Amino acid sequence: MSHFETMHKDSAGRIGRLYTGHGRIETPTVMPVINPNIQMIPASELAKFGAEIVITNAYIIYRNPELMDHAIEKGVHSLLDFDGAIMTDSGSYQLSVYHDIEITSDEIVRFQQKIGSDIGVPLDIPTPPDVSHERAESEMKTTIARCREARGLVQETMQPGAQSQETMLLAGPVQGATHPDLRYECARTLSETGFDMYPIGAVVPLLTSYRFAEMVDVIVAAKKGLPPAAPVHLFGAGHPAMFALAVALGCDLFDSAAYALYARDGRYMTASGTYHLDTLQHLPCSCPICTSYTADELKSEFANGNIIPLAKHNLYATYAEINTIKQCIIEGNLWELVERRCRAHPRLLDGLRRAVSHADWIETLDPVRKSTFFYCGSESSRRSEVLRFGNRLDRFDLSGTVLIRTRKVKREDEFDHVLDLKPPFGAYPVELGETYPFNAEVSKFPDHDAIESALQNVLRLIELNSDAEFTVVCGWDHPLIADIRGLPNVQEVAALW
Repeated sequence: MSHFETMHKDSAGRIGRLYTGHGRIETPTVMPVINPNIQMIPASELAKFGAEIVITNAYIIYRNPELMDHAIEKGVHSLLDFDGAIMTDSGSYQLSVYHDIEITSDEIVRFQQKIGSDIGVPLDIPTPPDVSHERAESEMKTTIARCREARGLVQETMQPGAQSQETMLLAGPVQGATHPDLRYECARTLSETGFDMYPIGAVVPLLTSYRFAEMVDVIVAAKKGLPPAAPVHLFGAGHPAMFALAVALGCDLFDSAAYALYARDGRYMTASGTYHLDTLQHLPCSCPICTSYTADELKSEFANGNIIPLAKHNLYATYAEINTIKQCIIEGNLWELVERRCRAHPRLLDGLRRAVSHADWIETLDPVRKSTFFYCGSESSRRSEVLRFGNRLDRFDLSGTVLIRTRKVKREDEFDHVLDLKPPFGAYPVELGETYPFNAEVSKFPDHDAIESALQNVLRLIELNSDAEFTVVCGWDHPLIADIRGLPNVQEVAALW
């Protein structure tokens, strides 16, 4: 049986089920990062926030004799006091910071098996952004080699007669820095070997510097190299403001230390950004923390060294956004949520604009049937649904006289065909007006991009049906109107008729 199955889809995102040795995980979800040395919020309490899985660092456990003995004797679940699934990282973060660690990839993989990790990770090389293509390729090849070795080690324990029959899922981290060709190559090569999860690694520097457009390119390149059904983990992504964008591009799991790190710095997380606690006069949230404290009381707790309430709020805010995203996937309006979230910060808006540049890829994964298309701004004119409609204009076979209009006009019954004209799509038979996506809710006063998208499709539709005679009624002022008027089979273009 596959370890991952898809239940609902929207854009390139989905709701899935990941099966582990400690239960079924519903994705998309967040794995709170647990420091095995000190737990700000005890792992045993995390389930009430929504955590079905957590992530901890196997290398930290390995380096601490007391922790290591406990984990080997009683298992990592006993060590953390967590009954759900546990993913363990290999020490790649320490490798990226200190450039060397005292363990090999084989050793850390075997150690993760020994302590009962549900999902283990080989010791990959976290190549940072902006390095040369040559360096990124060399380190990528090292990561691939280590992942293949780890795959062989894990498979050994699954053979008949092996001492351990535990089945640890194995992650194959996708590296390649900011070179999309390498991210694609790494993902494709790893998928040929076959792993249970594919983390996209070394993106934290992009996230902390708000380079969301490049993050989008990294995700898409990796996704293109992976099987569509493969679960994807975006390593180090923990702020709820960017979850919707990443999920819409096909990321299934995130890990968050941000809830704790932001609390230490007095920062209050929301899905639309971050507030500094010292500036808050009102708490814009109704989680159990924010209904138990006033803004002044929360500030007082922080001033007295108690950051736990703020960390708990941050965790509630994190899972509230995950639940919002899931509901949007079910209702088929995830992309509208993405557009709203990405307008919270100019750099997120950069990410949105880069994402719609990949609409041709998103269109191959986006369901055809949904509820209602909401036009939320100029970026909506480049959504996958609009691209799909434009690519299928050749399916309309029109003859005789055709009226294309933005609203009802007199003497419509004199035409053989009547087509509604709605931006950003263009013209379509009035009979389809109540079907998706032509039931779109659009602005009464469309913007330039929506009008241009619609008129480009009208122009192409008329060119594809050269035997028909067209009359176009709209009140828009756009250069493409002159191009439409100049076509030989256009009888009239008018604002009123």
